[in-house]
This record gives sequence, C-alpha cells and structure tokens, in this order.
Amino acid sequence: MQEIIDAHTHLSERGDDGLNRLARQNGLRYTLDELLDTMRRHEIVRALLLSPPLQGGGPLPNDEVIRLCRKSEGMLAPVITVEPTAKEVKAAIKLAEEDRKEVKAFKVRLGYVKTGAESPVFDRLYDYAESEALPVMFHTGDTAFSTGELARSHPLTLDGLANKREELIIILCHFGNPWFEDVAELIYKHPNVYADISGLIIGGAYAEKYAEWLAKKISEAIYFAAGAQKVIFGTDYPVTKHSETLNLVRRLDVDESDKEKILRHNAERVFRL
Repeated sequence: MQEIIDAHTHLSERGDDGLNRLARQNGLRYTLDELLDTMRRHEIVRALLLSPPLQGGGPLPNDEVIRLCRKSEGMLAPVITVEPTAKEVKAAIKLAEEDRKEVKAFKVRLGYVKTGAESPVFDRLYDYAESEALPVMFHTGDTAFSTGELARSHPLTLDGLANKREELIIILCHFGNPWFEDVAELIYKHPNVYADISGLIIGGAYAEKYAEWLAKKISEAIYFAAGAQKVIFGTDYPVTKHSETLNLVRRLDVDESDKEKILRHNAERVFRL
C-alpha cells in the first residue's frame, strides 16, 4: 500500500470532548498514542488535526491542538478552528502567523455556528488565507448533533463564496453528505473547491448496504467531475475508524491512479505537505 495522508482527524484527550461518546461506540481509546499507532499500522504518514467539539458547544482551543501536534513528532499538523467573531478571527490569524511553519489550514464549523460562510465577519480571515495559500475547511452536510442547522451547512451555501473569492482554497468536509450531487457540481464548477470523504461511515442494521451506497455516490461524483483530482482522503477519527474509510476508497469504482490521488497526492498538493 502507498503512503497515505489523512486530512481530517480530531483529538483532545479531555473528559468534556463531545466525541468521546462516538469513540466509545467505535471501541476506540481516543488517545494520541492510539491515533499515532493506528496511523503507522495503516501507513498514514501525516494527518491534519482539527478541534473536536466540547460539551457546551464550543471547539477545543486551538493552542491545545497545536500542543498535541507538537507531541506527535511531526505526524500531525494543526488546523485552526475559527469561530464567527471579530475577536476569534483576529486570534486565529495571529496564531497562524506565529506558527506559520506548522499550521496547514483553517476550519469553519458551518451548521454549528449561527453564521453563514459569506458573513463579513470572515472577510479578514479569507484575505489572510488567500495571501498565504492556506485552505479553509468548511463543515458541510449532516451535523453530528440534532441542534445543527442544515440550511447553513448545505454545500451550495459555498457557491457564492467560491464565485466571489476565486483565489480562496475551499474544502467541503464530509462531501456534503447527503448532498453528493451538489458537491460533484461544486468541485467540477470551481477550480478552487475540493471535498474530503471524512466521517461518512456509520454503523447500524444496513451498514454494509450503506457503505456500498456511499461508494457508488462518490464514484459517480468523480465521474461527473471528470476525475478524482478534487477528492481528499480523511477519516474524521474517532467518528469513523481508519479501516472503514480506507475500505470505502477500495470500494470506489475508479482507476487505481485516482485512488492514489485521493489517498495522498491531492492533500499533498492542496495543503502543501
């Protein structure tokens, strides 16, 4: 197997981490040692670490994400989560400046915050991201909690932003699930828009049929986009196990060269890893 890059993982090792429940359901310890050991076992050479949600609704502070990355001996690289206030935007840019050799992207939690992607509050963030060629990752599609707002996390809400900011590298997390066809159109239409396949696998009575359905939907999106050069591998650990997302890639009805792009080459290029 080729070396792999995982563009979407979470970790905190805190008791108030909102993903602890999902980690337990997946039989995971959800620790730094487990994450790194699992990466090595699957030949994942690098991963991007994003803030998990904490109980109460906010994300893990970005400095804790950076601290965990520094303990990983180069295997993890931080993504800075940006909340929709002028203060948080300013702090995120300052942190990115201070750790410019380490920070690989920003993240906006659409659907979990009461703000859309085109809000003026993010203008300064987008200006900085464009100037530094740093991607901005957006949560799209289904939300992990019933209080999420799908009207704000629908992938088509990013179309206007992509039109206005053609130099901004936009990553649609979770392939906009369940709006796969809309994401196919966005990655086909916009040269600056990409999508990751993180956090798609779930359990349940129809888990096997669902995995087949996912593979079909993503394969069809790749056909529509005329190739897999805009699709990026990500697990969303601990929401989905590494083995499950790797199996999803194996199920895709696409050329092996496209699977190689998904597993490593696209992330390597987009995040400059």
